Amino acid sequence: QIFLGALSFVYFAKALSGSYLKSTITQIERRFDIPSSLVGVIDGSFEIGNLLIIILVSYFGAKLHRPRIIGAGCLIMSAGTFLIAMPQFFMGRYRYERFPSTINSTASLSPCLQDKSQAPLSALEKSPAKINAGCEREAGSSMWIYVLLGNLLRGIGETPIQPLGIAYIDDYAVEENAALYIGCVQTVAIIGPIFGFLLGSLCAKLYVDIGFVDLDSIAISPKDARWVGAWWLGYLIAGLISVLAGIPFWFLPRHLPRPQGRKDSSTSSEHSRFIAEDSKDRGASSWQQAKLAEMAKDFLPSLRNLFGNPVYILYLCASIIQFNSLIGMVTYKPKYIEQQYGQTSSKTNFVIGLINIPAVAFGIFSGGLIMKRFGVGVVGAAKLSLGSSFFGYLLLLSLFAMGCGNSAVAGLTVPYHGAEPVRDHEPALFSECNSGCSCSRNDWDPICGEDGVTYVSPCLAGCRASNGTGKNTVFFNCSCVGGTFESSQSSSAVVGPCQKGNECPKMFLYFLVISVITSYTLSVGGTPGYILLLRCVKPHLKSFALGIYTLAIRVLAGIPAPVYFGVAIDTTCLKWGSKRCGGRGACRLYDSSALRYVYLGLTLVLGTVSIFFSVAVLWVLRKKSSPQDETLSANGERGACGTKSRKDNFVNSDQLIQSTYWPEKETRL
Repeated sequence: QIFLGALSFVYFAKALSGSYLKSTITQIERRFDIPSSLVGVIDGSFEIGNLLIIILVSYFGAKLHRPRIIGAGCLIMSAGTFLIAMPQFFMGRYRYERFPSTINSTASLSPCLQDKSQAPLSALEKSPAKINAGCEREAGSSMWIYVLLGNLLRGIGETPIQPLGIAYIDDYAVEENAALYIGCVQTVAIIGPIFGFLLGSLCAKLYVDIGFVDLDSIAISPKDARWVGAWWLGYLIAGLISVLAGIPFWFLPRHLPRPQGRKDSSTSSEHSRFIAEDSKDRGASSWQQAKLAEMAKDFLPSLRNLFGNPVYILYLCASIIQFNSLIGMVTYKPKYIEQQYGQTSSKTNFVIGLINIPAVAFGIFSGGLIMKRFGVGVVGAAKLSLGSSFFGYLLLLSLFAMGCGNSAVAGLTVPYHGAEPVRDHEPALFSECNSGCSCSRNDWDPICGEDGVTYVSPCLAGCRASNGTGKNTVFFNCSCVGGTFESSQSSSAVVGPCQKGNECPKMFLYFLVISVITSYTLSVGGTPGYILLLRCVKPHLKSFALGIYTLAIRVLAGIPAPVYFGVAIDTTCLKWGSKRCGGRGACRLYDSSALRYVYLGLTLVLGTVSIFFSVAVLWVLRKKSSPQDETLSANGERGACGTKSRKDNFVNSDQLIQSTYWPEKETRL
């Protein structure tokens, strides 16, 4: 029970830091002025860290002091979390595109620059001397590399927690309670993402340079695409929690007493291969005599054993494809909600943490409870996992109908009054109404006209006067705002983009309801899938099987999914920001319809493919089992994955298992 509580706290810590990273994806993208595809690389670096040592940890770690290895991993994980936050303290202050009147009350400049000598800050800074000076000052923009390295270190530290922790519970728990305990650990771990997203919501409300700048001088609000919250603050908190979570494991024993009536799941043959038996003490002292060379001899045979197991391979393929779908969907879900429904980062993270994550927790716990309550066998676990995936993705299909139209942005999604319609969203930022102005097409300093249309900048709106400072700036005599030139002489606009259409709040509510139901449905199959994985391999290979499984998920889903999802999302960008030194920055405006089809379409295609592999898993299990076997497996005896026959043995025999039938050496449910 102590180990169960300690492991739950570690799962909480790693889930909190991981979910907090997801909640800051948009903030990191804007702070370092990088595209979504590069943010995907940063997100995938966590999996690269796992890849570096997962095989060694999962295989050799099972033979060593598992609790202390987990404790060391927590310290490494905390060091990486602290490293992610470090760029904030070495970079300059965050600078965004803005018109000078929003920062200087003494200036009385016309946004529409008919007089070239009356140049605003953005134009003056584009002189060669200013560009070079700015590039020197902003050399810290490359410090996103430290975020990548910190996340990589997080991945290394997190590696031993899952394969060693879950296998440790399965080794020493009462066999009938293993599924429930694993479900409890995963359920408690879901509390981590709840707090992670809520922490992300809180930090997103705070300006990135809070405590270092005068907040009254900030002209943008959290609804602005240029807003960056205090993303670094949460990483300091998450790092401290990771340190505290690792402390108990340094005081836990290597082995625990086994429940009465349960034999050693590692089998005596496995012990004799790696451990020199001592007649006086066959406990911890004999483990210390194990040599790495002796352990390594059985590596390739064990690997062949796993890859010769058809259920393990098919379930592995189904999981890889499904995790591609889920990782891509979760990584960019905050961005999707922000761009599709016009919500702030703070509200988006709050909704995900308070509504979606509890649904996932309840789903995972329900799956474990169903396994415990009804004594579900291996075939039943496969059915439950398949059913949850099928109905979950079926519900996800309905989200296509719950989208919002594009915001009305002059020259990007709607034409200027009296101008030609925008075709295929080709930028048409210049029009007759602003032809007399010297405007830049690269700037993004949106204002909301009194006609309800957003204009890319005061200059492109043809505004010739302004009044006020900061968020209170008002622009007057905007020639592009309004229907006719005469009416535009008195037209005005305010700082910031206009709100999305009136249908968005209702659609957002529908989206939340379906999203919660979908999250619950997909999560029900989580624990049955884990049990299926554990019960269809030999007992002494459980840690190794979980390690290979985790490795495959990291390499083939965790690393590539955020990258190609990010690349696909980047194709829907309508307006890119520009860096001070030239080049493309972060996206400022997306095509809502295209984003919806790309994001949901890619998720559903991958999910559909994974369902076919899950059907294949169920077909193989049914082929290899009989009704009697399935009944017995539900009662804790021989099951579909443990059935032996002279002609066909589902779990291939090797020299570690004697030819004589020993019930205690069978893989049980």
